[in-house]
Amino acid sequence: MTTNRETSLPRARRWLIFVAIPGVLVLLALGSWQVHRLMWKNEANEFRQLRAQSKSVELPDSIEDVAAMLYRPVWLEGRFRHQGEMFLAARSYNSNPGFHVITPFERSDGGFVLVNRGWVPADRKDPATRGGGQIEGVVRLEGLLAGGNIPGWMTPDNAPGENFWYWIDLPSLYGHAGLEARGYLVDAGPAANPGGYPIGGQTKTELRNAHLQYVVIWYALAACLSVITFLMLRRAARASES
Repeated sequence: MTTNRETSLPRARRWLIFVAIPGVLVLLALGSWQVHRLMWKNEANEFRQLRAQSKSVELPDSIEDVAAMLYRPVWLEGRFRHQGEMFLAARSYNSNPGFHVITPFERSDGGFVLVNRGWVPADRKDPATRGGGQIEGVVRLEGLLAGGNIPGWMTPDNAPGENFWYWIDLPSLYGHAGLEARGYLVDAGPAANPGGYPIGGQTKTELRNAHLQYVVIWYALAACLSVITFLMLRRAARASES
């Protein structure tokens, strides 16, 4: 019993030095990082929503500062080149799996831009199954200016040879369509297409934001570890005094 009492306080102190202090610091750092991410997401969502509600403008022939135009409503006139359709896989609508249809759009002034026309279910991937939506002739298109994205570590590689895409790699998409690369495309707005497909208005103007719950988790774990350490030290101190 004497040996256990004599060594209980040193063991508690080793716990404090090698486990508790590093652990609490790491947990606090993780919580602080989530606070940073929470604030960034809130600002990004507010920025996107404000931009998406701004006044629509005609899409310029060229855009030097794409970031300054992202998520702004734009309009343009021209013709769809349906024979150049490309398919963005792993996209859902109301929890139903399907594809986004990306189509070259020839502007009336002779320029080209890619348009994400929206979502189609898996059984409507073949254009023949949605002939009504393959609009011919000059149309006025309204939508939001959108950029590319960076794939996550679990996102599959794009397969241009199969005309199958999992993430928006703008240089590759424009290259596959045989067009001069641009740093943007246009996401078609929610106006209904003949036949119902594609379903437009698929721009994500609100990023998923679950960082608040992570803030609570990391800080709560830091608090729990601190309390456990305090109780261990108090118990060890009492045992050494008895």
